[in-house]
Amino acid sequence: MSVRKHRWVTKNGEEREAWLADFSDGAGVRHVKFFKTKAAAKAHCEKVGVDKRAGIYTAPTKITVKQAAEDWIRFVKGEKREAATIAEYRNLVDRHIVPRLGATKLSSLTHARVQKFRDELLDRDNGGVVSRRLARRVLGGLKAILKDARRRGNVAQNVALDVNVELSKRDRAKLKIGVDVPTAEEIGRVLRAAPDGRARALIMVAAFAGLRASELRGLRWQDVDLRTDRAVVHVRQRADRYNKIGRPKSEAGERAVPMPNLVANTLRQWQLESTHKRDEDFVFGTRNGKSDVLSNIVRRAWLPAQIKASVVDANGKAKYGGLHCLRHFFASWCINRRKDGGLELPIKVVQTRLGHSSIVMTSDRYGHLFPSDDRAELDEAVASIYAT
Repeated sequence: MSVRKHRWVTKNGEEREAWLADFSDGAGVRHVKFFKTKAAAKAHCEKVGVDKRAGIYTAPTKITVKQAAEDWIRFVKGEKREAATIAEYRNLVDRHIVPRLGATKLSSLTHARVQKFRDELLDRDNGGVVSRRLARRVLGGLKAILKDARRRGNVAQNVALDVNVELSKRDRAKLKIGVDVPTAEEIGRVLRAAPDGRARALIMVAAFAGLRASELRGLRWQDVDLRTDRAVVHVRQRADRYNKIGRPKSEAGERAVPMPNLVANTLRQWQLESTHKRDEDFVFGTRNGKSDVLSNIVRRAWLPAQIKASVVDANGKAKYGGLHCLRHFFASWCINRRKDGGLELPIKVVQTRLGHSSIVMTSDRYGHLFPSDDRAELDEAVASIYAT
């Protein structure tokens, strides 16, 4: 590592001079950089030495954030991620990361620049147009890009690692029964209004087994055990938005959920009527035996059943949109007290039946639905203790 004066003559015959910093990176590759003053060249060499000893030196490179993002997308595809996941990553890259950082070289990307990028995403007064939740996903994408670049040896450190977008649990609206989640009375009306066969069976399984829409669409007859009075639905696969069949969202997603006899009987009847009843056939597939599209299920089964049951909004349209509200109903049904028509299950059991990867996820989403002792129960408990 050296600093020396360099003189040269331009094509026009002009004499020029600059201070040259001659150094090598961690891999032993030589680099030369010019500065106007000796002090600047010396300071650069000293900084390179400090960064190399700390293991955080990034050598000058022409690789940009855009190129690194393309490398990451190729890596993700090679890992056989779901098409929907890759599409989401592509959207984050093309719409949010490349427009702001795409031309930036990895070697010049600093912690401060990433922090500024984070602030720009959230600054609605100056072009920032994303929510905190989306900004968190975008920042996560950038971190993944830099992690991949580090794995390839293109950067020595992930300068985005300590930059975060915090989410306050208080900012997330709590699910409300009758607003976001159908009431038990509404579910009863919808089931009575739903036509016999596929539609009623589908709504029943969604409401009383809690399967995700993707899991319903990937459900096969071999995954449903109807042979005994202890019927069980096994979640072993799912269909993504492109109807590609794959494993559940997480390891916890593979589970067995017991079904009430009424649901099992409805499924038995639907199997008798179905033209696709082999083990490998989809329970709620199309007429040609393929996995159905979510929008078709919602439009042809869920929405009409609500309208027929008069479960509608002020405009006469179906009150609840997608199928996920039925999963919310299942969670509330598992949680509610027996005297209120629920199963009164412990939160750990609710987590398992929902297929959540952690109990924290279940608690954060549905914890407020667990009943707290009302005044009468408190008084009875104290009275019984006092009497003894």
